[in-house]
Amino acid sequence: QVQLVESGGGLVQPGGSLRLSCAASGSSLEDYAIGWFRQAPGNEREGVSCIDSSRSGGYTYYADSLKGRSTISRDNTKNTVLLQMNNLKPEDTAVYYCASALRCSGSPEGYGEWGQGTQVTVSS
Repeated sequence: QVQLVESGGGLVQPGGSLRLSCAASGSSLEDYAIGWFRQAPGNEREGVSCIDSSRSGGYTYYADSLKGRSTISRDNTKNTVLLQMNNLKPEDTAVYYCASALRCSGSPEGYGEWGQGTQVTVSS
């Protein structure tokens, strides 16, 4: 069973960048698809990006909300999945979570283990 811990959130001005990390323990992240979700107050949790397991080809997916402004990648040496976000906008403000699954899915129900989340605030 994999345990996930997010980090890298914070306060950034519009147009700025953040790199979120999802670090794993208990298992190799290469065996899992890892999705990033976000949830703003009053909103449902929405998927923003996902990377398939290495065995499934490692394909990457992006929601329209972050497409062109984000990159998801693996650092296998650190057993970590990264989400680089650029040109951030106030509407990107949310708690960001990473989660594990067998295959990428846009629905939170497809994921088993979740991290505790990291707050991203985009404000001037």
